[in-house]
Amino acid sequence: MSEFEILDRDLLRRYPLPHHSDDGDKEERGRLLVIAGSRELAGAALLAGTGGLRAGAGKLQIATGASVAPGLAIAMPEARVVGCPETEDGCIATGAIEAVLEWAGGAQAVLMGCGLQHGPPLEEMLDALLASGLDKPLVLDAAVLGSLAPRAETLRAWRGGAILLPHGREMARLLQCEAEEVEADPLAAAGRAARTFGAVALIKGQYSYIVAPDGRAFRFTGGGVGLATSGSGDALAGIVGGLAARGADPLTAALWGVHLHGEAGRRLAKRIGRIGFLARELLDEVPGLMEEPSSAV
Repeated sequence: MSEFEILDRDLLRRYPLPHHSDDGDKEERGRLLVIAGSRELAGAALLAGTGGLRAGAGKLQIATGASVAPGLAIAMPEARVVGCPETEDGCIATGAIEAVLEWAGGAQAVLMGCGLQHGPPLEEMLDALLASGLDKPLVLDAAVLGSLAPRAETLRAWRGGAILLPHGREMARLLQCEAEEVEADPLAAAGRAARTFGAVALIKGQYSYIVAPDGRAFRFTGGGVGLATSGSGDALAGIVGGLAARGADPLTAALWGVHLHGEAGRRLAKRIGRIGFLARELLDEVPGLMEEPSSAV
């Protein structure tokens, strides 16, 4: 694969975001369910949830471990934070599956992975979600990506469309290949992931590539080295999830998410410095960026 389009504001005119009228309410902008966080990585859920709301989702639910839920609810009063049964290391346990599926059924988009931990509980929850038959966008990131390789056929059958957000090492695990192979041709790796999993696939890096299952490919030149900071990927995942909850199709949500995240980095680099700005600061830039011309019809 060698052909791609440049992801910029001109291209995004062909992929407008859903328009919400001034007299609309929060129900119109959709509900995002974020399945995220653990005892050591509760902040990942906070960043992802904040990203979802900054991207315009009307309602936010966060399913996380019971031990971190109270603190997360105080830190994010805009969200409904549901504490789930935990494993000994503070991860969501399998006893939460039935409740999580019920919340997923009432959401317009589901984001899973930020701050979760690898292991059987995560895989059992992923299997239950994929087998649920729900028809809504599914955004998958971080820990959950390492469990997808043997579940490619099941993910391809997901009716609502899926979005994968790996960096290079995560992409190598997805494709069960060496990291050097991904680094040598990231566009080809993203294309292979899109075909294999029937999902919109992003590979993050200095040049980020997005490939749709039908082969459409795009390159974003990046928002600068400052985006390579702790929590940046969680912020991006939340933005993409929020756009999907608002009604954007998976490709549109991914394209806009990458653009907004990158442009936020560029703005902060000019105002604060090339490095040293925080992932949480990216999210405050998103609403203003969405108000620029060509964001909606």
